[in-house]
Amino acid sequence: MKKGLLATFLLVTISSFAQVVKDYNPAIQRTTHMQYFKPVEEHLFSGDCMPYYHNGTFYLYWLLDEGHHAGLGGLGGHQWALSTTTDLINWKHYPVALGIENEEWEKSICTGSVIAEGDKFYAFYATRVKENERVHEQLSYAISTDGGYTYQKQEPNPFYYAPEECISRDFRDPKVFKDENGLFHLFIPGNLKEPSLDGFGGYLVHLTSTDLKNWKEVESPLKGQRGTPECADYFKWNDWYYLLYSIGGHTYYLMSKDTYGPWIYPESQALIEYFGSVYKTAGFKDGRRIAVAYSPCRKDDKDNGDRIWGGTILLREVYQEPDGTLATKFLKEVLPAMHPIATPAIQISSPANIVSVSNGNITMNASGDIGVASLPDLPDNYRISMKIEPKGNYEELGLFLRATDGRKNGYRLELNPDNQTVLMHNTSIHGVEGLDEPILLDVIVNGEFFDVSINNKRCVLNRLPEQKGKNLFFYVKNGNAVIRDIQIKEIKN
Repeated sequence: MKKGLLATFLLVTISSFAQVVKDYNPAIQRTTHMQYFKPVEEHLFSGDCMPYYHNGTFYLYWLLDEGHHAGLGGLGGHQWALSTTTDLINWKHYPVALGIENEEWEKSICTGSVIAEGDKFYAFYATRVKENERVHEQLSYAISTDGGYTYQKQEPNPFYYAPEECISRDFRDPKVFKDENGLFHLFIPGNLKEPSLDGFGGYLVHLTSTDLKNWKEVESPLKGQRGTPECADYFKWNDWYYLLYSIGGHTYYLMSKDTYGPWIYPESQALIEYFGSVYKTAGFKDGRRIAVAYSPCRKDDKDNGDRIWGGTILLREVYQEPDGTLATKFLKEVLPAMHPIATPAIQISSPANIVSVSNGNITMNASGDIGVASLPDLPDNYRISMKIEPKGNYEELGLFLRATDGRKNGYRLELNPDNQTVLMHNTSIHGVEGLDEPILLDVIVNGEFFDVSINNKRCVLNRLPEQKGKNLFFYVKNGNAVIRDIQIKEIKN
């Protein structure tokens, strides 16, 4: 994925002269608690992620970024870094696995995917090229003979150009897979020059091969998208086939009982997170599935700054509901280190007939009003979980995080059952079901990361670097609810 945040990062990088990263040191990176990981070098960031699971090892290839896409004249200068794990707890980092070498025309090794076949790993990727002051993207591939740790580029390079009907600047991020009959496939995001409706030309170019070298184009499995459907992912899980793609950084998914559709568009899009860009997935042990994205930084480190390209790695566990739809939750093995602490005394900020506290439970009867209670003097970084039991409908309820007092009330986390939305300050997710029933709310406040899990089904992340208050407010507006089982853990970085 490159173009979704293009307008923003060009503003950031226009005066930068960064070229190809050569000073990334895998030996000094942290090897546990991989959530929100970026290289320790201040000027380096993590970009698009490409997970792959093979023979007990989870391979996480990711784009190594300097200066938020500033490399090689703003065309990226990206290369594939690699981190691996066998248990999701302990990780190893390696030197660049697939990099820019001495070719003047290579301006970025873009996102792609890998597949193991026989005793080799094959990496398929797009190369961003600038020729005669014009930029286009073309397909290349490389082979690893050491188990996927280092790759050698193959000839012909490139091996495939954009079809005539496809905009050559929007031809990238190939997804490779092998079907049940042994045929290899590539899904390559593209954009038609002349769509039937202007602005809806996004589609997937579909290539097939019997030998991973010679490819032919066949019928597309996806058309009519509003933008290039970047960083496609495709997999079968139990009785369902899933197709993932990202537009503007938001990851959508479709599902079908048949190989390439007709597709069902689920109402609850569990992978859409404004600060979780271009999710891709891979299997893991015991039938688990792991989704990995990158979380963009904010421009100028401001709460209202736009997303800019490159940031930190974000991992989620994905699971399958009985009806085949997907849900996401925190991936426990990668969370920050933390330990339980005593819950501070709950303070009541509303009249006794509206809010009361008993045995650590908060009861709010705020029909036609607002009920407020608070926790003072929380740690700088913490995790708080609770069970919220609404009593009938309500207008909104939630928390204010990193608050100073009632006037400087921090960042609002709002649950709204009528709209089926969860708002974390200035970003939100939609189609969140079950907000009118008992809710398990789990929140991580860690540095600038405000990470929220609702009922272990949907997650929303925001990056908010400015406010530093130590108080938390509970609130219910126009409704009644009981908040119970409050647990707090302090995060130690």
